[in-house]
Amino acid sequence: MGVALATSAYGVSFGALATASGLDVWQTCVLSLLMFTGGSQFAFIGVFGAGGLAALPTAIASAAMLGVRNAAYGMRMAPVVGTTFWRRVGAVHFTIDESTAIALAQSSGHARRVGFWVTGIAIYVGWNLTTLVGALLGDVVGDPKAYGLDAAAAAAFLALLWPRLRRRQPIAVGVAAAVVATVLTPFLMPGIPVLIAALVAIAVGWFGPAAPTAEPDDVPEREGLP
Repeated sequence: MGVALATSAYGVSFGALATASGLDVWQTCVLSLLMFTGGSQFAFIGVFGAGGLAALPTAIASAAMLGVRNAAYGMRMAPVVGTTFWRRVGAVHFTIDESTAIALAQSSGHARRVGFWVTGIAIYVGWNLTTLVGALLGDVVGDPKAYGLDAAAAAAFLALLWPRLRRRQPIAVGVAAAVVATVLTPFLMPGIPVLIAALVAIAVGWFGPAAPTAEPDDVPEREGLP
């Protein structure tokens, strides 16, 4: 719920920036209801706001490129959300960064399912409510940065990442991916630097040393052999 509150708060910023970029309140709310992936939404309004209707194809392409990461989340979360067709279809819309991270941080299958659904649904409801607030009160609210809302999403992601930084390899992967994304951001369209940065983890998993395997304690010994 803490992650949901922090992420939802940033929806005010999106609503205000979307209307400032040329969308009306209805279009802004539909974008949050149907797209519901913050990074792609901000990429869309950023490109659209800078270029108007002429930049619409580029805005769509930027949002789509940044949203590709959710497909990778879907493959990882498929066995977590349930085996029935309707459960998996229903989970598609809630498969985002935060719901995936919260689910994978749990130790049991039941806790992972609860973490996924509670986080995804709570953020969906909160994000859409705050999007409406930001769209309606954008001029009154003013610059969202003045309230620190621009840091809310980053703080939530850091809170999700921090428990995983307990060994050298995850720390190295995180630092390397951050450097790659930061260096490429000024030169590439939104979304592509994030996807390229993700290749750092793939490269480490592919070429890095294999994780040590340990024999389970319940393996019986036979004829004196382990």
